[in-house]
Amino acid sequence: MSPIEAFKRWYARRHLRDPEHAGLFDEPPADEWISIDCETSSLNPAEAEILSIAAVPVSGNTIQRSRALYLKIRPRNPISPGSIPIHLLRQQDLENGLELDQALGALLHFIGPRPLLGYYLEFDVALLDRALKPRLGIALPNKLIEVSGLYYDRTVTAYRPEVDLSLTSILRNLDLPDLPRHDPVNDAVLAAMIFVKLRAARVSSS
Repeated sequence: MSPIEAFKRWYARRHLRDPEHAGLFDEPPADEWISIDCETSSLNPAEAEILSIAAVPVSGNTIQRSRALYLKIRPRNPISPGSIPIHLLRQQDLENGLELDQALGALLHFIGPRPLLGYYLEFDVALLDRALKPRLGIALPNKLIEVSGLYYDRTVTAYRPEVDLSLTSILRNLDLPDLPRHDPVNDAVLAAMIFVKLRAARVSSS
């Protein structure tokens, strides 16, 4: 960890409002990660509501789908009919969902201090941070791993400066199976598969 990262972590810990979640700053277990994905009411991070969250544990080279956390969240505003074909969640599908605050508490206990990984993770984390900051006083302190960035670093060269970072292209080039999209558990599993494949390739080449 760089001195700047260490200072940011120290600063965040000092400003944590809820001691119940001090475990976020514990030493993470070795070779454990959490792949996360959120389905949202829109693609605008300033106004989108989180409709569902999936978190899939990864231990070493094993994706533990059977231990996945999947949370449906009752929205505060009516779901736009035009967005349903994207996230596949109707108003009635979420009527018995959790309040957002309940879901966030469950998520934080589930992930603990483990690093988070995902495909275009920045969007999901921006929404989570927007919801968490009033509760915690801080953004998520977990290390973030963007799998499209890992793929880019592995693939780009001076002779190949342009790399297709679409999920379909990454899965095809890594010879990985595809899964039905916009199911948050499936999307989290896809990101986990990319991470495990790239990690294994890095280890074997070192």
